[in-house]
Amino acid sequence: MNESRSCCDAEDKKDVSREDVRSFYSNAALASQESLCCPTQYDAEDLSHIPEEVREISYGCGSPVNRANIRQGDTVVDLGSGGGIDCFIAAKLVGESGKVIGIDMTDEMLKVAQKNALRVAENLGYNNVEFKKGFLEAIPLKDQSVDLVTSNCVINLSTNKKEVFEEINRILKPGGRFVIADIISEKEVPEEMRNHKELWGECISGALTLNEFLEAARPHGFHGFQIKKDYLWKIVEDVKFYSYTLEALKSSESADASCCSDLTATYAGPFDSITHHGNTYPVGVPVDIDENQALLLQTAPYSAHFIVTDHDSETPAESPDSDSCCG
Repeated sequence: MNESRSCCDAEDKKDVSREDVRSFYSNAALASQESLCCPTQYDAEDLSHIPEEVREISYGCGSPVNRANIRQGDTVVDLGSGGGIDCFIAAKLVGESGKVIGIDMTDEMLKVAQKNALRVAENLGYNNVEFKKGFLEAIPLKDQSVDLVTSNCVINLSTNKKEVFEEINRILKPGGRFVIADIISEKEVPEEMRNHKELWGECISGALTLNEFLEAARPHGFHGFQIKKDYLWKIVEDVKFYSYTLEALKSSESADASCCSDLTATYAGPFDSITHHGNTYPVGVPVDIDENQALLLQTAPYSAHFIVTDHDSETPAESPDSDSCCG
């Protein structure tokens, strides 16, 4: 869907605050707002256990939960969980042994989510979802306590994205990951538009460029970024806004690099060569690596592109799941 519009309505040009966003979404919890974010397409099977009331007030630009390769037993946190639709989808994927936590700052959204959590639990046969009131910049969870963080068109609503990524990093376990669906602007959003309350609530004015998004996330230890451009959402004041899905990993705890020193990594393509973490890997050529690099390259998404081998035996090195020294 493309929509060109003007943001030059004088009475809307005021500094946007957290309270403005909260008020905007409090109203959206009471009645469906078609202008909010983008139409998210969910599989009917994913929604079969979710009440209609939740579906009617679900606002987003993608389906991060379905793209996150969620495992049974995972602990998943959804930021800006709203009415809870992504939490309830995740609840089915993590199973009875897993846990899902929704974080939202809007009382009206939390009431809807908490009420319907009981109905979802009845439909699933187990209760593994809870909702907490909190802000993206101060997530009310312990350090290194979750496997996956998702959000659906919410990071753009924060006025301090760097604090959000700092918090995401804090609560993720080593090796944890985030999968975020959000609106990305083709170019930097003009200051005039940044202070437009309605457009901010519609996930437009707070959007980052792709480079700004990566610059906000990288300093906090994330790596292995994967980027998918989904579709053009709107054109406002000649600025194009797209729906993207972005994934990244939190670094694992460092291993003892002296444990194993006879390891090589062979890049399998498709490019002629790549440079990663200071090493250059020509396609098909074994490159000496240490234990820390081996652990990294044996995990997704790197493992799809590298073959890690014990140099002496010329056999595949033990995977990170093994009990060996090199795991």
